[in-house]
Amino acid sequence: MARSLDGLVLAPVADQAPGQVGTRTRFTYHEKGGEIWAEYAGGDVVRGHLVGTRAGDRLDFRYVQLKHDGTTSSGHCVSTVVELADGRVRLEESWAWESQPGSGTSVVEQVTVQDS
Repeated sequence: MARSLDGLVLAPVADQAPGQVGTRTRFTYHEKGGEIWAEYAGGDVVRGHLVGTRAGDRLDFRYVQLKHDGTTSSGHCVSTVVELADGRVRLEESWAWESQPGSGTSVVEQVTVQDS
């Protein structure tokens, strides 16, 4: 199992569609006893939260977010935690909106100090 996500900051490696998370979005993760949660913001997202569980290297969580245009949205995501050769963490994600049409895949990686 890859190391704990607690206290790690992750960012998407590529922009998604407009109005969604992008390379300027930062996720701050927390983990304790199989529970995971995070706050996120940046780009088109004013504020977002996710909450779920971790079993081994699999995360299963729901997310909600508020965008700059005042709209809210929510969805479900399943991620695989991967430890990169340089020691950073990557999440390989499959997600689907529950509040609107759409689904896809994305990758977020741990941000180092010089990347912030």
